[in-house]
Amino acid sequence: MRARRVVLLLLCALTAASLAHAHVGSPDVYAEGNAGPYKLSVVIRPPLVIPGVAEVEVHAQTPGIHAIAITPLALTGEASKHPPTPDAMKTPTSDPGYFTGQLWIMAPGSWQIRLLVDGDRGHGVWSVPLPAAAQGTRKMERGLGIFLAALGLLLVLGMTGIVGAAAGEAQLSPGEAAPPQRRRTAAIAMTVAFALLVTGVVLGNWWWKSEAADYSSEIYKPLQMDATLMSGNQLDLKFRGDSWLFRSRFDDFIPDHNHLMHLYMIRWPAMDVVYHLHPDLIASGEFKLALPSVPAGTYHLYADVVHASGFPETMVSGVTLPAITARPLAGDDAEGEGSPVSATSATATSFALPDGYTMVWNKPAALVARQGNDFTFTLLDRSGHPAEDTALYMGMLGHAAFVKDDGTVFAHIHPSGTVAMAALMMAEQQNATASGSGSASGAGTASPDMKDMPGMNMNAAGDRLPSSVSFPYGFPTPGRYRIIVQMKHGATVETAFFDATAS
Repeated sequence: MRARRVVLLLLCALTAASLAHAHVGSPDVYAEGNAGPYKLSVVIRPPLVIPGVAEVEVHAQTPGIHAIAITPLALTGEASKHPPTPDAMKTPTSDPGYFTGQLWIMAPGSWQIRLLVDGDRGHGVWSVPLPAAAQGTRKMERGLGIFLAALGLLLVLGMTGIVGAAAGEAQLSPGEAAPPQRRRTAAIAMTVAFALLVTGVVLGNWWWKSEAADYSSEIYKPLQMDATLMSGNQLDLKFRGDSWLFRSRFDDFIPDHNHLMHLYMIRWPAMDVVYHLHPDLIASGEFKLALPSVPAGTYHLYADVVHASGFPETMVSGVTLPAITARPLAGDDAEGEGSPVSATSATATSFALPDGYTMVWNKPAALVARQGNDFTFTLLDRSGHPAEDTALYMGMLGHAAFVKDDGTVFAHIHPSGTVAMAALMMAEQQNATASGSGSASGAGTASPDMKDMPGMNMNAAGDRLPSSVSFPYGFPTPGRYRIIVQMKHGATVETAFFDATAS
């Protein structure tokens, strides 16, 4: 049974659908970080089915790297303490800082790809979390199905003919005419053989459908979320579903940036109003939030959570709201308003903020789907100079959401990339142990409350924070996107809107 399951999964890889779990419609993992003294940009393209092969690309931003080895291991549990033998990455081009490799991911769940770096500056270790789950299958292409059916029919008829010849003419001497009895024996043998072969085909088809149905029951199904406006302007979010990966666990969430949920509310279809809010868990599978003042409209909801295993999920829902006059924003909640996406240019690189500040986008020369880029934004003060009062927003220099105008893509990105910070912290703590030091990245070991994230306690010595922030990401498909960027200066969280078209 186990062998048949593996064979089936491998065959399904030929026709698997795209991933859509940690971020909606954005399967590839983009990350930037430090392996000891070496800064790396990593792209991981997860397998479409499990078991499957993940493709890993590394761009070294620090020269002098001689070799990189990679190994997959679980993010949590006993298996995370026993990494397999690492595989050496290759340098397929003349660029000495570009490495590629492939790794088998044999089971669904929270994984990490550990990178072991060796170079002029010594050794370094860094891990990139990878959520892995089978996502679905598609029907076989009609042309391929017709070809295989014709080939199967040919094989059945050919085998039937071989059996008939073996029972008939093969029993005679060369040139001897077959007597009627021999011909009857051959006909009977051919009939029996044909019946057995057809029965085998029917039973094989039944077995295939049974295995396919069994496999379909194990395809990742994200939790569903229902949004309801309750009395007192309370937004109630309830989870439902039967995700095999978590067996309907609605209460095993862990804080990510000190919040169990990050909720983006985007007014649709104009995409001109956005709220970044943080509902509270009030019961298993139920979050609630007292809404701030909100203009009327239909809103798409994208809710990010992280399970205790480090596996992130994004639930999608919608709600139509009347104009609400309620509490002011508080804590880490933030809002922003821009022009409708249909009325803006995809070439604009500057956004005027309400308090006189400006956010500027250093736009890449070309935006190509599935090609990684550093999306860099700079906050300017009222005089047009780089802001000197930049502050951390939930421990980061900034947050960004990449949203496609048809709603098929949503990705909440940090300067470290698309990975959930809670999962990155789990891996960081293990990297410190694996490297035999207090910090594998040289940025400090993360603490569970996320108040001391790696590379984020940048003003601990009173240093002024930079006014620019970069987000590593690649658009998953061609089309029009809106990029919502949030940075903080003083006590003000600024929200800017930029539009882009990926080819």
